[in-house]
Amino acid sequence: GDTAGCTFCHTSPEERCSTCHQRHQFNPAVARKSEQCKTCHWGKDHRDWEAYDISIHGIVYQVNKWDPTQFDMSKKLSEADYVGPTCQYCHMRGGHHNVQRLSTVYTSMGMSNADRGAPLWKEKRDTWVSVCGDCHSPRFARENLQAMDEACKDAGLKYTETFKVAENLMLDGMGEPMPKDLAPDWSGQH
Repeated sequence: GDTAGCTFCHTSPEERCSTCHQRHQFNPAVARKSEQCKTCHWGKDHRDWEAYDISIHGIVYQVNKWDPTQFDMSKKLSEADYVGPTCQYCHMRGGHHNVQRLSTVYTSMGMSNADRGAPLWKEKRDTWVSVCGDCHSPRFARENLQAMDEACKDAGLKYTETFKVAENLMLDGMGEPMPKDLAPDWSGQH
């Protein structure tokens, strides 16, 4: 199930234009809107949309997205002069179609405890500092990357700690599964 779930999204950008461009409205202006990324990047396994939507960048987008003087989606990304970044503006910088080229080190797929200061990530981090440098100073970008590192590290430790507590409860016979007659949560699980 995990493989099928991952494969559905992770192969589609390379194989299907309609993932971002919408099959019935193949319009680049539509593909430049952050909501297009929500198709795959939301929910309990990828909270990217939720993180963006409540961030200062997402709020600026949500408040101003209907104003063509603030977000003129008819312009190519390389020519865009948005009041704030969309997902595409940063991850597809200059209109490049390889979204993975500017992916981040931050992921929920087992990377929460990775050492992001390791040499392995230097080139990627330097690239992100330059992307953020379109609007912010390099110092600001580096400080915010460091703050995200700390937040990911703390969250990863809490996540690991929580699962260890749950595992110990089950081993001690104190963990009781959810009764079958309760309604499932939003993901269809109990």
